[in-house]
Amino acid sequence: MSERVRKRVVVSGIVQGVWYRSSTVETARRLNVDGWVRNLPDGSVEAVFEGTPSAVDAVVEWSRIGPDRAIVQRVEVAEEQPEGLSGFRVAY
Repeated sequence: MSERVRKRVVVSGIVQGVWYRSSTVETARRLNVDGWVRNLPDGSVEAVFEGTPSAVDAVVEWSRIGPDRAIVQRVEVAEEQPEGLSGFRVAY
């Protein structure tokens, strides 16, 4: 079985109201990455990604660009211990 990793990202810029969360869900599911994504009160978006190192790295890299209408200014990435999440969803 492949090693699982977990990364938490906080994405700042124009990332709310531009389909960032739904695009993250689509991208993570396509890459077979588990976790969640949510808007934060300060206008940023937070997400947790769990999966194989290559898949998690791919969705983290996608986060640096986001959907067409997003303007990503900064992405903070932190490595964490995997929790065994299953599926990918929008968290509230």
